[in-house]
Amino acid sequence: MLVLASASPRRQSILKNAGYVFDVFAAKGEELLISGKPEKAALELAKAKAFEVSAELKRLKGSEAVSGMVFLSADTIVVLNNEIMGKPVDEAEAVGMLKALSGKRHTVITAVCILREDTVRLFFGKTSVEFFELSDNDISMYVKSGDCYDKAGAYGIQEKGAFLVKGIRGDFYNVMGLPLAKTARELKNFGIKPQWQ
Repeated sequence: MLVLASASPRRQSILKNAGYVFDVFAAKGEELLISGKPEKAALELAKAKAFEVSAELKRLKGSEAVSGMVFLSADTIVVLNNEIMGKPVDEAEAVGMLKALSGKRHTVITAVCILREDTVRLFFGKTSVEFFELSDNDISMYVKSGDCYDKAGAYGIQEKGAFLVKGIRGDFYNVMGLPLAKTARELKNFGIKPQWQ
């Protein structure tokens, strides 16, 4: 049984559209970004989510009920000039992030943790994203749309944020929040496959 340890509607949509059957039990812990290497910071956050949800379900259902469950968690960050951008806390921070990303290329890292009992698999995907030059009006309209919140770097590529993106190099789904092909191969090692396979 697969449990997605994430409240992200993007991750749920990616897995559902790929044909996976899963339950959702979101991690509630605060996402505190660790300073240092971006990949390590994202991996630590993803791992913390999986372990938090596993422990909470053990508490609620008992160890036996949880023993066969496979927990999947992920954390997405945006990196510009080695600086990590998480989710904006307010409109001003969202505007600042988008101004910083305007006309530049940045990296999106999505770290993934797969956990079953004592077996842990950690990995990440990296995608290079280039933004168009954005005017103040472009940024203001996008922020006012509300699409910038609850997303690393203050944008979502799969929705209105697509208008900001000049091009990408790498996995599109990684920018959405889950490097799907890589994750599918890892899940297969845990005996989890989509329904159509």
